[in-house]
Amino acid sequence: MYRNTTCGELRLADAGKTVTLAGWVQRTRKMGGMTFVDIRDRYGITQVVFNNEINRELTEAANGLGREFVVQVTGKVEERSSKNPNIPTGEVEVIADGFKVLNRSEIPPFTIEDNTDGGDDLRMKYRYLDLRRPCVRRNLELRHKMAFEIRRYLDAQGFLEIETPILVKSTPEGARDFVVPSRMNPGEFYALPQSPQLFKQLLMVSGYDRYFQIAKCFRDEDLRADRQPEFTQIDCEMSFVEQEDVIQTFEGLVKHIFKYVKEIDFTEPFPRITWKDAMERYGSDKPDIRFGMEFVDLTDLAKGKGFSVVDDAELTVGIVAKGCAGYSRKQIDELTEFVKRPQVGAKGLIYVKYEADGSIKSSVGKFYSEDELRAWGEKAGAEAGDLLLVMTGEAMKTRKQLCELRLEMGNRLGLRDKNVFAPLWVIDFPLFEWDEETQRFYAMHHPFTSPNPEDIPMLKTDTGKVRATAYDIVVNGTELGGGSIRIHDAALQDEMFELLGFTPERAHEQFGFLMNAFKYGAPPHGGLALGFDRFVSILAGLDTIRDVIAFPKNNSGRDVMNESPSPIDQAQLDELELELKPIKK
Repeated sequence: MYRNTTCGELRLADAGKTVTLAGWVQRTRKMGGMTFVDIRDRYGITQVVFNNEINRELTEAANGLGREFVVQVTGKVEERSSKNPNIPTGEVEVIADGFKVLNRSEIPPFTIEDNTDGGDDLRMKYRYLDLRRPCVRRNLELRHKMAFEIRRYLDAQGFLEIETPILVKSTPEGARDFVVPSRMNPGEFYALPQSPQLFKQLLMVSGYDRYFQIAKCFRDEDLRADRQPEFTQIDCEMSFVEQEDVIQTFEGLVKHIFKYVKEIDFTEPFPRITWKDAMERYGSDKPDIRFGMEFVDLTDLAKGKGFSVVDDAELTVGIVAKGCAGYSRKQIDELTEFVKRPQVGAKGLIYVKYEADGSIKSSVGKFYSEDELRAWGEKAGAEAGDLLLVMTGEAMKTRKQLCELRLEMGNRLGLRDKNVFAPLWVIDFPLFEWDEETQRFYAMHHPFTSPNPEDIPMLKTDTGKVRATAYDIVVNGTELGGGSIRIHDAALQDEMFELLGFTPERAHEQFGFLMNAFKYGAPPHGGLALGFDRFVSILAGLDTIRDVIAFPKNNSGRDVMNESPSPIDQAQLDELELELKPIKK
């Protein structure tokens, strides 16, 4: 063995022992006739001392060590005279009486420390070095522990972990598929699964009434902080259940993991809000409820005063920023520029300041009297010292724009504390969403989501108002996961396909194997999938899921470390019988 202890293991009780360590050189410091070398491995850091008075030759050799050299050190553990309370091994050091360089290292392109000097692109290019940083290692250790605890919990609840295929059939709904050409079947393609949806439903037909899988999934969609082209979800399905059964089961799992990881004990049921209320109160189907600042509809009060921007709008809605009446003109201009950014897309921002002395200042003061603006404040619950921020326009678009402003104000006012967690369920989603461009309905979730039983009579008469038996769990403004009760009746599934514009032939072509399975006694079933990467990142206090994934892609979907995606040889294209068209510039 190259070592008999790790670099994070030694304590004062080990004083007097002779040990052998192996690891990487974190840093070296020369002080008089002594050289101090910090040796690091996955478990921690130990200070090793080379002393001229004990072994001059050994000390001089140690002076040649560079950062990230791989070394083996032997020596005696002693109590440190100058202790370091910031590391677990800070009460001891190892007095070296021998060492060996196992491998040399070039100077790394950035410091291997929590507060590194490496930018994102550089760290992703040298990800194998970035993974040595303690903060990244802690994220992966958290991921590992959560995965084991999730498996333990679900096993205790009677779930079986069953793997499903990675090479599957491409389906037309949802995000774009990643496709894989088949050499043995020229001109035909597999797809990588966006989720194990169809297979977990087949498992229910097969009688495996409680299935789960920590599953790899793939979606070819534009990336952001909480998206990667390949990601991991905790995928689950249950038979003979209704919506309440699924919610109770997985609320239990989420509570268990919060207790296990953060020692937070949620004793009360998570709040529930309908999709309609979430959109009207927060402008989002994944609201952050760590703070208030709920929307107030001012349409009736604001219309009819000769201000065309408001008079012509479908909705006028505002939020109150408590204690912000003192915002300067520069700060208001910053907020206006924020909402005008392409990511938000608003044309402008109305503000009303309710000053501490009772006076009112507003960007629309020439259109509204003080009494009228005071009525706005009364409806919104604004008090002296508060700032009312108002947006106006088409209803759904304006709510989404105001949501972005609400979150920005939450950040500016320090209301989005990463150590505070506010889970909730969003229920009663619409079953369908209308697309103006194609002039047809699409499934808001997927074609197998069951309509609310009360709304089934409206499927053909008032399609847009039909609610889904669907539910999302949201934590701190992030959709942690979602699911639904599935359609298990073949006739209802046929009707769903018809409403989504599938001909019987096309439905059978895409989903025939599932439809055939339903002919053989499909049980009532439903499920849920939690975003595993997102769950870990929330509990780690991160803004992106990249640092809980060992080898992530950048925002362009590229792995800059191994330079993929990349062209393939012509011989491979010929073997697959593929020809590439010239790329349009």
